[in-house]
Amino acid sequence: MCGITGIFAFNSIGRINLVHLEAATRSLSRRGPDAHNSWFDEVVGLGHRRLSIIDTSTGANQPMADESGRYQLVYNGEIYNYRQLKKELQSLGHSFHTESDTEVLLRAFIQWDEQMLERLNGFFAFAIYDQAAKSLFVARDRFGIKPLLYFQDEDKFIFASEMKSLMTYGLPRMIDRAALNLYFQLTYIPAPKSIFEGVNKLEPGHYLRVESGTVTKRKYYELPYQESPTFQDLNEVKPQFTKTLRASVQDRLVADVPLGAFLSGGIDSSIITALASEQVTNLKTFSIGFQDNKFFDETYYANLVADKYQTDHQVFKLTNDDLLAEVSDVVNYLDEPFADSSALPVHILSRKTREHVTVALSGDGADELFSGYNKHSAWLMSRGQSMQAGLIGALGPLWKLLPHSRNNKLTNTFRQLDRFAEMSSLSLQERYRFLASFVTEKAVSRLLNDNYRSDVSTEIGQFTNRITTGEINEVLAADVEMVLQGDMLQKVDLMSMANSLEVRVPFLDHRVVALAFDMKERLKINSRDRKIVLREAFKSYLPEELYSRPKHGFEVPLLDWFRKELSADLDQVVFARERVESIGIFDWNEIARIKKKLHSLDPGDSAIQTWQLYVFNKWYDQFFSPSRI
Repeated sequence: MCGITGIFAFNSIGRINLVHLEAATRSLSRRGPDAHNSWFDEVVGLGHRRLSIIDTSTGANQPMADESGRYQLVYNGEIYNYRQLKKELQSLGHSFHTESDTEVLLRAFIQWDEQMLERLNGFFAFAIYDQAAKSLFVARDRFGIKPLLYFQDEDKFIFASEMKSLMTYGLPRMIDRAALNLYFQLTYIPAPKSIFEGVNKLEPGHYLRVESGTVTKRKYYELPYQESPTFQDLNEVKPQFTKTLRASVQDRLVADVPLGAFLSGGIDSSIITALASEQVTNLKTFSIGFQDNKFFDETYYANLVADKYQTDHQVFKLTNDDLLAEVSDVVNYLDEPFADSSALPVHILSRKTREHVTVALSGDGADELFSGYNKHSAWLMSRGQSMQAGLIGALGPLWKLLPHSRNNKLTNTFRQLDRFAEMSSLSLQERYRFLASFVTEKAVSRLLNDNYRSDVSTEIGQFTNRITTGEINEVLAADVEMVLQGDMLQKVDLMSMANSLEVRVPFLDHRVVALAFDMKERLKINSRDRKIVLREAFKSYLPEELYSRPKHGFEVPLLDWFRKELSADLDQVVFARERVESIGIFDWNEIARIKKKLHSLDPGDSAIQTWQLYVFNKWYDQFFSPSRI
């Protein structure tokens, strides 16, 4: 796990930007604290920050060259099947000088070129420069676990793991209107958009080839969505599913540094812990608990799993003050607006876990593959003709009159009922967009001034165009391609890398994903249960109590903070009329309305909008202050 950056100059103007490579590499220090190196020739520069995981010797440092010096590689990630690939390459005449997966990746490219991508099992973003062909090859893993951004113009091509590194090259800073609208609807910006015009995120499962001043993009991986899944019987699929996930976990235990696992107390992380414990004695496991939010504290269930598997378990008990103290560090680390507030506890968990291990396994991805969210149950209900669904829809006008808030159970129920009634009348693709959005398109249009409004139907439509019949697998495919890569994986990468911790995700092994999309809907969800195949396949592995408990998503107490501890900061950063009008992006009347609603008895989603505005303004100050432009 590392940070990478590089530049390919097309002419003399582009070559001037090579002087920024060292600073761009230094800016990635949190991603790679163990080593810092760079390589130049007359037109290309490559920079690397290393977090040593496999073969920690200096011989595995990067940029790495082959013995001829023709090829140079910078790479972020891990290739789990590198030992098998190494044996195959040795049989083809390749010799090796390190025990690293980096050298295997380099020689796999030399042997198979872009066709090597389909052989890789891992997560990665890398670039390989061929000096003889004057060609740069850049690729990202199948699901977007590792980030990669790039910029191109007539003078140069630049790439990096993070926006702060790209901006070190002095790139233009113009806010992308579509990205801005996506952010305020979704709370994040899915690939290929970024907050800056001209800067793109390389989509998952894609590669770029740069040569002769031209950048060509190709897709090498297609999500294996099946219109007619093979597996229709639970008993038939359980043995293969268990075997496949076990193999994925085993592959992800390879490391030359201390390794552990996140253990939240939910089904997903508990299964990963159970399978990892088969291979690792006294596996180190880590949980966070919430002292001030007993409803969300799942450490009781995490302890049950830890006791069952005799793990070396650490529980980090957090107060609301602990979360509040994290706000500044998290927001200041962001180099693009990102308003998923659960980044706060993930940041704390990553920081405290890093005190004990360098690598952690997590259960991320299971909800998107196997129907783990409330919205999946709502989707299923909205698709049917049940009396309950009809009644909720008929009472739509009533739900709008009742107070809405995520801050307590009753008002959150009213909010959910109102959303269900509203989305039930929409077309399938509009329904998905509604469920995926935290703020409506109309509300975002009211918030932004004319020059910053944009219709993002095309940007969201690229993820929803598969939704034609309403089958749950269509919804899950959209979740994997939009929500997982744009929100969940980005959150974990940002917060773990801010603490130099590598997080591995066994559910996103491409073999597990292929099997998941080859299962019929009824193996995942029905009117009573979600994640059915997960629960049934691993029932004997987990304490019985985990099956009789509801799923609790954690809510950061934003509303309380905004009314109390952060109120003064908001008045300066978000609710100051002079500032709002000088920036020129937002409509002051709408900002004032949000503030009024925030302090009312019916706050609705004003806390989320306020958090979005707070994060955006903090980010804006970082990237548009006079000293940074």
